[in-house]
Amino acid sequence: MGLKGTKLYSIFNGKCPVCHEGKVFTYKRVYSFKKFDKMEEKCSHCGHKYEMETGFFYGAMYVAYAVSVAFSVAAFVSTYLLFPDTPYWAYIIIVVATLLGLAPVTFRAGRLIWINLFSSYDPSKAKK
Repeated sequence: MGLKGTKLYSIFNGKCPVCHEGKVFTYKRVYSFKKFDKMEEKCSHCGHKYEMETGFFYGAMYVAYAVSVAFSVAAFVSTYLLFPDTPYWAYIIIVVATLLGLAPVTFRAGRLIWINLFSSYDPSKAKK
């Protein structure tokens, strides 16, 4: 991606918000259910500490909730537009399946968005 230096680059690539070089999550695979939530303590490139204080990522739950709501609305609207005669119980199943299937994605997205709200890109640390 040619967005290096932007918060979007860090969020979509799972990179350190300060240098955009080190990885935030230990494992790249999102759907490794035993490992999807494992984070590095510090950036391997610039040394930026990801959890700035105890309980820092509690706020990420609210961001993950918003991302989950967006996925739910998208699943509902796309089902309604593609299959307008769908019974109400099918909408419930589709939305719940979407939420369960994308839970690791919303977890990671919430944390990456949250950490990028409080950290900004520093080109001098990227060259380090």
